[in-house]
Amino acid sequence: MESIMTILFDGIAAGMLLFLISVGLSVTLGLMNFVNLAHGAFAMLGGYACVVLLNDYGVPFLATLPAAILVPALAGIVLERTLYRRLYAASDLDQVLFSIGLVFMSVAAAHYFFGAQQQPLHLPEFLSGQIHLPGVDVGVYRLFLIAAGLAVAVLLQWSVIRTSFGARLRAAVDNQRVARGMGIDVNRVFSLTFALGSALAGLGGALGVEMLGLDPEFPVKYMVYFLIVVSVGGSGNILGSLYAAILLGVADVAGKYYVPQIGAFIIYAVMVATLIFRPHGLFGRPHK
Repeated sequence: MESIMTILFDGIAAGMLLFLISVGLSVTLGLMNFVNLAHGAFAMLGGYACVVLLNDYGVPFLATLPAAILVPALAGIVLERTLYRRLYAASDLDQVLFSIGLVFMSVAAAHYFFGAQQQPLHLPEFLSGQIHLPGVDVGVYRLFLIAAGLAVAVLLQWSVIRTSFGARLRAAVDNQRVARGMGIDVNRVFSLTFALGSALAGLGGALGVEMLGLDPEFPVKYMVYFLIVVSVGGSGNILGSLYAAILLGVADVAGKYYVPQIGAFIIYAVMVATLIFRPHGLFGRPHK
């Protein structure tokens, strides 16, 4: 029972980390209908912003997180206005090839500026260690990840469903011509949405350094994981991505614990089984 509780807790924490990193892709892919495979590059940028401030300048870990959010957001705005905007009406293949090119450019840039080695990250004392509870030892940092993931999910769902910005975004995605006729600045809405997706990626990348590591190959190594979470949860569905990430995290940790010989096979098996019975994801809707 103790091992089951530990696996469940670690799986939920791993799932929350997957959610934090991939939810930005759910925003750009699901809400903006743009296939941005360079999402991991923005996560890597947030991770490097965190470790540089922490290791080179002695900034406290929590104080680096705003920079890990802001730097990718600014990069996202610049790239959206100069490059991405030109491809909104392009085919999915063009978007994939373009964003894959950005991935390889980001990998080369990270190699040049930071080298090929893994970046160290030393957590503060209050986020280290474990809390001993009946039946399970709870890692403090993993508990922090769970709290952060829940907070992001609630705030993001509220902003998309309940705010005027969310309404403008949904209108711009459904019909740009009608949205412009109603006075909505579609270009501005898309810029802010892309910045939001990039900022969320940066936050996830910074929080994921301790568990996933950080090196120039980060966008390539975890690209498939981001896509799996979005596809299983349902494109554009925030809560769907949350549930899918938790399901995949628990399955991945349990699989590696009980049948380590097959490695990450379990997470792909869960994806295939889910999409066989729910082709549009757990909470996705068929395209009209």
